[in-house]
Amino acid sequence: MSELTLNAELREVVGKGASRRLRRLEGLVPAIIYGGKTGGNARKPTNITMKSNELKKALENEAYYSSIITLNIGDKTEQVVLKDMQRHPAREHVMHADFLRVSKTTILKSSLPIHFINEDICEAVKTGGAKINHQMASIDVICAAGDLPEYIEIDLANAEVDSVIHLSDITFPKGVESLALSHGPDHDTAVVSLFTPKGIVEDDAEEEAAAE
Repeated sequence: MSELTLNAELREVVGKGASRRLRRLEGLVPAIIYGGKTGGNARKPTNITMKSNELKKALENEAYYSSIITLNIGDKTEQVVLKDMQRHPAREHVMHADFLRVSKTTILKSSLPIHFINEDICEAVKTGGAKINHQMASIDVICAAGDLPEYIEIDLANAEVDSVIHLSDITFPKGVESLALSHGPDHDTAVVSLFTPKGIVEDDAEEEAAAE
């Protein structure tokens, strides 16, 4: 995966009024960087601004929501992850963003998108008439920032009719653990299932009865 970067500038003036002016008059998004330590002491938060159009373009790539980002601030850089974001309720543009400073060893809890692959060649669908029911679109994981994958992949090529794939059935990348399963097997949630539509089941039953 190529390095993910964003550009920012230090923000000297803070407050709701200043933030509104930045968004309305200058096309900028106010943001904050927090967390991290220097010499054992907690670092102070840093207020920054980012160009709204650049941030909007970057966020079209889902990797920016779940990967380490190199934030360029003048002649300095910060390694961060996007922790929170506020959007306008009607226009959907970004109004504020929160970034967390990380190192490769920082332990993170993150929500990763699921990529379901090979649905088009799944025999249960092609010849068995099964339908796929995606019960989760993302998975919460815990891992070191350096091990954080862009997404979790689930291969459905060999999935069977009337089968259910749970969290415990997924092979996670090395160093990555399901956050739910870390709380015990009672949290083993279904992720995707293959079911036979009712009409097909009834038709099959009628054909079997007629054959008898």
